[in-house]
This record gives sequence, C-alpha cells and structure tokens, in this order.
Amino acid sequence: MQAVLSGILGLLIVATVTISVLRRHWPRRDVTELAARVRSWWIMAAVFTVALVLNRAVSLVFFAFVSFLAFKEFLSVVPTRRADRRVLFWAYLAIPVQYLWIGYEWYGMFIVWIPVYAFLLLPLRMVLVGETRGFLRAAGVLHWGLMTTVFSISHVAFLLVLPGDGSGAALVLYLVVLTQLNDVAQYVWGRLFGKRRVVPSVSPNKTVAGFVGGVLSTLALAWVLGAVLTPLSPAHRLAAGLIIGVGGFVGDVVISAMKRDLEIKDSGSSIPGHGGVLDRLDSLTYTAPLFFHFVRYFYF
Repeated sequence: MQAVLSGILGLLIVATVTISVLRRHWPRRDVTELAARVRSWWIMAAVFTVALVLNRAVSLVFFAFVSFLAFKEFLSVVPTRRADRRVLFWAYLAIPVQYLWIGYEWYGMFIVWIPVYAFLLLPLRMVLVGETRGFLRAAGVLHWGLMTTVFSISHVAFLLVLPGDGSGAALVLYLVVLTQLNDVAQYVWGRLFGKRRVVPSVSPNKTVAGFVGGVLSTLALAWVLGAVLTPLSPAHRLAAGLIIGVGGFVGDVVISAMKRDLEIKDSGSSIPGHGGVLDRLDSLTYTAPLFFHFVRYFYF
C-alpha cells in the first residue's frame, strides 16, 4: 500500500511541476482551472491518506462525515417540503447509525438499515406531520438521497472491516484509486479520440471512445494494482476492473441525469476546481457497492 501511496504522491508532484513549467514558459495559456484541480487533489489525497493510516475508528468517522456532507449537499440542491424539516432530522440520524453497524461489524443490520428500516420509518414520520401534498415525491427524494450518499458510500467503509488481517485499507485504496483514475482515463480518451456520444442528452462529453478507453485502462490498472493491494486472483482482478470501469461510468451519468433534471452544472462548490462533494462521489456511488459485494462473495 505504501508503494501505491508513494505513486500517487509522485503523480501529484509531476502535475504540480508541469503547471509551474507551463506558467513560466507559456504564460498565455490559462491553467487556472487545472491548477485549482491539482490543489484540490493534494488536499483530498492528504485527507484520505490520513484517514486510512490512522486507526479504524478515525477512518469510519471520516467516511461518515463524507456521507453527511454528500447528503447535506444533495438536500441543498433538491427541493424539499417545509413540512418535512423535522423528518430531515431523522434522515440525518440514519447516517451515524449506519456507520455504527460497520463499527460493530454487523453486516446483517448494515445491509438492511437504510434499504428497509429507513425506507419504512421515514414515511411514517412524514405521515405524522400530516401534510399529504407532495408526499410521494418527498418520500422518494429522501430515500434516494440516503441510498446514494449514505448506503452506497458506506460500502467503502465496510471494506475496512472485512478482512481480519488488517488489509481492508488496501482494498479501500484499490477501489478509490481505480474509480478516480477510471474517470480521468475516460475523460482523456474521450478528448483524444471521442466522436460518437453515448448519452448526449445526459452527458454530452461522454463518448464511446472515452468509455471503451477508460474501461480498458481500468482493466490494466486493476491487474497491476490488484497484485499489490488485494487477495484477488488474476481473473478476479480483471473482473474487478470491469466492474469498476463500467460501474463508474454508470454512476457518473446517473448523477449527471439528476443534475440535468435540476438544471445545475455542479452539486456544489465545496471543492475548488471539482464542484461539490457529490460531484466527486458520483462514480463511487455505483462502484463501491458493486465491488464490495463482489469481493465479499468470493473472499469473505
């Protein structure tokens, strides 16, 4: 795991030096957005690394806080009813409870707490409010928000407690690095060779070349990094790469569809150069649960 973290550090240093060279020798080129993105990557990489290398309790609190920020951001862009202000308290309360089950390694409650119990209890609390106008939409918004920003993302945290040998942090690193690099690879391949769009009405920049190039790049990285970070067999490393490559693409376009519906470009502005928290977690909302259940089924 240290070698991979060192590799990430090296890439960030190269990116920083490249920006400095561009500014010095080609001052007319506008690299403001690129510089903002690299600064953001430094911050995110530092925070993520600290969360992984410290004890498990700190890591779980970190991921719970990420889910809280994502859910809060989701509610800030999706209209909610004034009558549901008290209901939102119970929705937020579902977050620490979800991560509490992870801390206790109670898989049974972890897997049903939000899909079943929150799904049943939140509408009951809404009924007690007594407002029926917009009830169905409000119930759907709350549950979809919890499923996306809390339930899906919490699968990353549960990877930490899967193995008994302390290698959970390596699995988390493997998932997150592949998910993020898959996004980058799809963007780069799309810019270089992309012509035919996949879903132009949802995400105009997504192209067939970007999708295929991204998936193939992720397959290669999954093969290489899997030998260092995971117990996966060669065949399962390729399967994991395919899951993350395709799942990341789907997660990206699903969140893009939500933003299109809301007529917004970014879910927020909390990460300079990257938009909001949910903008960075879009692919992970699909790759995290898919990868988690794949690994748990075959190895734990």
